[in-house]
Amino acid sequence: MTAPLVIDRPHARQLLDQLDVPQILRKLFRELAAGQAVQPPQQLVEFPAGGGDFINYGGVLAAERVYGIKTSPYIVREQGPLVTAWTLLMSMDNGQPLLLCDAGELTTARTAATTAVAVDVLAPHGARRLAVIGSGAIARAHVHYVRELRAWQDIRLYSPSLARQDAEQRRQLTDLDHRVQLADSLEQALHDADVILLCTSSAGPVIDPLQLSKPALITSISTNAVRAHEVPPASLAHMDVYCDYRVTTPSSAGEMLIAKEQHGWQTEAIAGDLAQLLSGQAPEPSYQRHVFFRSIGLGLEDIALANALYRLQQAR
Repeated sequence: MTAPLVIDRPHARQLLDQLDVPQILRKLFRELAAGQAVQPPQQLVEFPAGGGDFINYGGVLAAERVYGIKTSPYIVREQGPLVTAWTLLMSMDNGQPLLLCDAGELTTARTAATTAVAVDVLAPHGARRLAVIGSGAIARAHVHYVRELRAWQDIRLYSPSLARQDAEQRRQLTDLDHRVQLADSLEQALHDADVILLCTSSAGPVIDPLQLSKPALITSISTNAVRAHEVPPASLAHMDVYCDYRVTTPSSAGEMLIAKEQHGWQTEAIAGDLAQLLSGQAPEPSYQRHVFFRSIGLGLEDIALANALYRLQQAR
């Protein structure tokens, strides 16, 4: 048996810079719609005595003849929790391991690129004002992947941590794109925004869509906090809701779980997911009200990127 290729985080970052990550994910979601990919639910396993947990994200890419799993532990420690992630890529032809990859960079890239795919298919074609809430690696990756999707007049970025950042840290944010402006307040960032990207690690609501001045596309991602949500669960009933994959997202997304339990919202209200949107099986929004896109992160996304890294490295 040949040992699997091992790719550490710096090497993964170098290889990802050579890939069209959104295009890889578009292909993935089209294969999911065509029945050429399998995405099972996430598996959460708790450690004994409150020591943390781990989440397994699996998936099958039949057309690529690979399957895989990303495993991400949350380890409770005195000095603070530790979160890591590794992706194992396997051959469907001989059952042998092909790749073991530090998934830190994969997670950042696929999270932001999935949002970018959603923005591309859901945002109004005339969208001009972009708001990004957050300033960490995930937020920066979001700016990288969405900056060319529309003719943005301005990109306003806000995070409560901005006030604590030094001049060099703030310069790194404005260097992301010449249109990036650092907002002094959440209200300033959200004013008249056409698209709002929520890129935080908050466990509770970051914005209330009902307080926005006009219909907008709002995107939201996941964090490790239990039932984390970036919008009030009750607001789902007043928006057109889309997600990355409707088969699995409602059972993991915090605001969807709470909305079902406490506010009478139903999973059937989801207008479509990325597989349906990219295959023409779901309607595009009319923007008579806000549009909400929720992603939880799919194992297939990590596996598709791991496979692309493996093929790129093998080609060398």
